[in-house]
Amino acid sequence: MPAAELSTVRKSILPQRGDTWATIAARSLPGTPEAEAVSQLQSWNLHVFMRAAGVAGGVRGTNPILPSDVIFIEAPRA
Repeated sequence: MPAAELSTVRKSILPQRGDTWATIAARSLPGTPEAEAVSQLQSWNLHVFMRAAGVAGGVRGTNPILPSDVIFIEAPRA
């Protein structure tokens, strides 16, 4: 792999406290219908989307997104 490809970085964010897929989608993909934007984010972030959610009433509640997660807001490059 050429060195130029290794220096390319995908756009990402760290979630804000209480963020959900919908709030991240609204902020990061404005103009995209919510359901489509959420679906895109989840497909680009399987490391978070496929994580088991917390239990109701627990520290995280049922939201799998942690403030320390890196959330990609663009598709992987080909």
